[in-house]
Amino acid sequence: MSFHTGLGWAAVVVLPLLIAIGVGASRYAGLRHDKGIVTAALRAVVQLAAVGAVVGIALQHTLGAIAFVLLMFVVATVTSTRRLQHTVVVPRQWLYCAAAIGSGAFAVLLLLILPGVVPRNPASILPMGGIIVGGAMTATTLAGRRVLSEYGTRYGEFEAGLSIGLLQPDAFKLVVGPVAGDALLPALDQTRTVGLVTLPGAFVGMVLGGASPTQAAALQLVVLIGLIAAEAIAILVVTELLSRSSLPDGRTVSA
Repeated sequence: MSFHTGLGWAAVVVLPLLIAIGVGASRYAGLRHDKGIVTAALRAVVQLAAVGAVVGIALQHTLGAIAFVLLMFVVATVTSTRRLQHTVVVPRQWLYCAAAIGSGAFAVLLLLILPGVVPRNPASILPMGGIIVGGAMTATTLAGRRVLSEYGTRYGEFEAGLSIGLLQPDAFKLVVGPVAGDALLPALDQTRTVGLVTLPGAFVGMVLGGASPTQAAALQLVVLIGLIAAEAIAILVVTELLSRSSLPDGRTVSA
């Protein structure tokens, strides 16, 4: 099997077709993401073209790689905050997202990079940072939206908890606690089925780059376990912070 570095004419035809399939499926199922699919695809094209040039510079210096990871963190915070605001606006919501993503991602990255589990060079720091920050962002978004939606749905139970003397954080977590962990399911499923259902990018990339399957498997294991740890921390932090925030009337929360 041969792999080409560029996209040929077939991709020019197939990629728009894939977008059309996604839009059609969204419209038929009433998912309301028709426009989102198109804009996401167009943004990906523009951003990857721009990022390709910037990454080439960042990979030349460790500080450049670290700076790029910090930029990823900022973008992840903005993205997660916007997603949560679609459900309900909570004061300092951006700070909660930053704390959740940052605590999860940077704690794991430091544990991987400082002891040398992952080589301390730009070529390792940059992709590992992107993977872990991205995972923490996804977990923060999923957990935040899920718990706020559950809070709105079960607002009466939340009020009942307050009425019997529970503090707000305790009443909030009593209602939303069981669903917060749903945000960790994608990472858990990916780890459980690795090698059987999926061959993740780190593994495939290393093998294509000439590493042995054993070396690739070892790195992929580090990535998967690191993702679970980062996402678990992010879920914990965002749930804890939301439980102590100035919560709006649950009847105003969007599903």
